[in-house]
Amino acid sequence: MTVVKRPNRRAEKAQETRRRIIEAARELFVADGYGATNLQDVADRAGVAVQTIYFTFGNKRALLKELVDVTIAGDSEPVATMDRPWFTDAVAAATAGEMLAAYVPGSSAVLARVSPIMRVLEAAVANDPEVAALWPQDEDLRYVVQRAAADALVTKPGARNGLTADEAADLLYGILSPELYLLFTRDRAWPHDRWLTWATQTLHTQLCA
Repeated sequence: MTVVKRPNRRAEKAQETRRRIIEAARELFVADGYGATNLQDVADRAGVAVQTIYFTFGNKRALLKELVDVTIAGDSEPVATMDRPWFTDAVAAATAGEMLAAYVPGSSAVLARVSPIMRVLEAAVANDPEVAALWPQDEDLRYVVQRAAADALVTKPGARNGLTADEAADLLYGILSPELYLLFTRDRAWPHDRWLTWATQTLHTQLCA
């Protein structure tokens, strides 16, 4: 006899409530600013009691961190960036050119998700120093990801002769940075696809033979 495992309705409901709270926080933080938004505002937008937010996240800083982390990942699954399919598939590519063709779109999808909340995060850190302490201060996690990609790229056929992992990591870190992405897409009003083409071509020129 086959045992059919029923979905945990309570867990599903809790996850849906969590998702609604995060989405409400995103909308209000972007529209009104982190400082001007209080948790009652978020609760009203999400359709929950404010006590639910305190129970789920603890405080507004923790809610902001969850929002940033979920935005970077693209979902709430506890899977590190370097274990996600877009990253593992890219670093498994046969050549340096093929790796960039997969890696830059994957990175750009993260940048497109993160860019709307960059100003929110910058303002929050400026007004509340404790916000910055929510993330590790002893290492730059974004550089860790780019360095892992660089380590893989320099070993592949088609990588530029003499290219070191240090140089490759710096180029990936700089060109695929939120700051540069926003400079083009927000300040200069480039469409995302135009930026993607430029970033791919620029990195190919710099990193490939």
